[in-house]
Amino acid sequence: MSIARLQKETLTNLPFYEERVDLACAFRWTARLNMHEAVANHFSLAVKDDGTRFLMNPNQAHFSRIKASDLLLIDANDPETLNGPNAPDPTAWGLHGAIHRNVSHARCVMHVHSIHATVLASLADSRLPPIDQNCATFFNRHVVDESYGGLAFEEEGERCSALLADPKNKVMVMGNHGVLVVGDSVADAFNRMFYFERAAETYIKALWTGQPLRVLSDEIAEKTARELDDYPGQAERHLSELKAILDDEEPVYRN
Repeated sequence: MSIARLQKETLTNLPFYEERVDLACAFRWTARLNMHEAVANHFSLAVKDDGTRFLMNPNQAHFSRIKASDLLLIDANDPETLNGPNAPDPTAWGLHGAIHRNVSHARCVMHVHSIHATVLASLADSRLPPIDQNCATFFNRHVVDESYGGLAFEEEGERCSALLADPKNKVMVMGNHGVLVVGDSVADAFNRMFYFERAAETYIKALWTGQPLRVLSDEIAEKTARELDDYPGQAERHLSELKAILDDEEPVYRN
C-alpha cells in the first residue's frame, strides 16, 4: 500500500471525518470572506444526539489554516476540559460549551465579529428590519442580546445560551460584541451566517444614504421568511460548491 493511500485511509478513519471536513471548509471560507477575527472566534458542531459532544477549532488557530484533523473533540459536561494539553480557548469553552450543554437543537454554532453584523450589534437598536429579501429571511428569527457582560467565560456563556432556548431564534445579535448563528448542520449554519452578514451590510449601507427605508409589511416579511425556511437544498448545495472549490485550490483542508 502506498504512503499516500495509507495516509488517506488513516484520515478517513478519524472520528466524524466528514463532519470535520465540512467544518474545516467553513473555517477556511470564512477567512476568504474576511469574516474571521485573526486567531479568535469559534465554530462548533455537535456529534452526539443530545449535543453535548462537539467538534471545535483549536485554541488560537487561524481560520485559513484549519484542517479536518486539527479539530478538537470536546465533552460539554467535562469540567476538566480546560486542564488538558489540547484545551480550547476559555471563551470558546464558555460560550459553545454552554450552548451545546443547554440547547440541544443548536447542532452547529458559529460565532464571528464580521464587520456589518458587528456594526449592527453596536447600534442602540440592533434589530434587523426587513428592507429586502435577505433581511426578511431573519424576520422574527433573530434575538438581540442587550446585556453584554464582558468576555464569554462560563457565566456569560450560560446567560447567552438562555436566549437561544426558542428554536425559532437562529441568530443572536450579540450587542456590543458580534453575532452568533446556530443551525442543524454546518451547511445550514454557514449559509445562515453568510446571508445574515449580507443582510446586515445592506441595512447598514441603506442607513448611510440618510434616505427613508422601504420596509416590508410584517405579513410579507413573514411570508418571505417562511418561503426561505422551506427553500429546498440551498444550504447543502452552497457548502458542496465551496468544498469543490477548495478541493481544487487547497485540498489540504481535508487532511
